[in-house]
Amino acid sequence: MAQGLIEVERKFIPQPETEERLKELGGILEHRVTFQDSYYDTPELSLMRADHWLRQRQSSGWELKCPGAAGVSGPHTEYLELTAEPAIVAQLCEVLGAGVLGAGGVADVLGPLRLQEVASFVTKRTAWKLVLSRANEEEPLLRVDLDTADFGYAVGEVEAMVREEAEVPAALEKINKLSSMLGVPAQEKAPAKLMVYLQRFRPQYYQCLLEVHSSREKPQGTKDADSSLG
Repeated sequence: MAQGLIEVERKFIPQPETEERLKELGGILEHRVTFQDSYYDTPELSLMRADHWLRQRQSSGWELKCPGAAGVSGPHTEYLELTAEPAIVAQLCEVLGAGVLGAGGVADVLGPLRLQEVASFVTKRTAWKLVLSRANEEEPLLRVDLDTADFGYAVGEVEAMVREEAEVPAALEKINKLSSMLGVPAQEKAPAKLMVYLQRFRPQYYQCLLEVHSSREKPQGTKDADSSLG
């Protein structure tokens, strides 16, 4: 698989005091932005059932999230993010068992790979960043995104990006520490926007994913079907 950054993330339910608490902890408001996400899969959900999530974000392009290596269990997710289109196409072909489809971009292989839009929604995001301890220059930068989807669901994400699997435990420790400082219950598993969307508007897809992930040992990135991507 092509190399990409590893995203370590924990979702939580934001509270009215979350932003004020971020300010107290030295958080910096980066921006407020609105964007549309569209997710693609085969009619059989071949990607999602394999814990791969193909998304096109308005003004940002394509991204494929692939399951990370097995690691520490808990209410978090770990994914390898691919954003270069050649790498995304190569991984899609591998997961879907297709041959090499030439040098085109993701849009060019949607038809040949039978990929279609299965979900699309608009999100309003408030993005924060902070470093828990400024005494250590190696301290990982943490990002906190507070999202509200256009179908009325709000969720927060504490995230760190690392390059090596060996960096994941330290990043996870910081994520859990910040989550605790924000008042997030230790084992809270907040549903992802995508899963809530599917549950409300594509119940047959949602039920399919529940059945797949309950019939086998859950992949590292999908500790709970509800706490996956979105």
